[in-house]
Amino acid sequence: MHVLITAGPTREFLDEVRFLSNPSSGRMGFACAEAAARAGHRVTLVTGPTSLPDPPYVRVVRVTSAEEMRRAALKAYRRAGAVIATAAVSDYRPARRVSGKIKKGRGPMILSLVRTADILYEMGRSKGRRLLIGFALETEDETARALDKLKRKRLDYVVLNGPASFTAARMDATLLGSDGSEEAWRRISKRELARRLVRLIDASPR
Repeated sequence: MHVLITAGPTREFLDEVRFLSNPSSGRMGFACAEAAARAGHRVTLVTGPTSLPDPPYVRVVRVTSAEEMRRAALKAYRRAGAVIATAAVSDYRPARRVSGKIKKGRGPMILSLVRTADILYEMGRSKGRRLLIGFALETEDETARALDKLKRKRLDYVVLNGPASFTAARMDATLLGSDGSEEAWRRISKRELARRLVRLIDASPR
């Protein structure tokens, strides 16, 4: 099966030297790509900026912005039978990117932001028989918000986690399924979590 995986952060530039982003390391997505390739799947990994080396036997597409990730991911999505979307995509970008470098002024600066496209939502609209696995990083009403994401984006599974997972090798995670299933893991390594997610793909009748 062709498996599409998204990973890492995106960067939305204010000017030539400053950007909006988050601390995502990309390790979760890279672990999923490696696990899927080892399981014999054809893998496309679309990743935002990260220092991690390309996993072996994986087609890697490196992007920077949310829109670049959207275009690359949707292109690979046409051929994919399953998706694991781990990327921490920026929800907003500056309404205008300034040429050069913004100079420091005497007073405050007001920054205007606009929404970026919701890549996983777009995938869910044209899901077909694909298996979709998403991630939900939440800080309040965690389970309710993750279940809302599961339903609204037409996911088969969503992995609920928190901000501490951004740079950690291990994480607390809860797998929520569209069939009402729930499985919680404490201090699970990202490599082991990746293997369990790939086993969901292997067990899929698609």
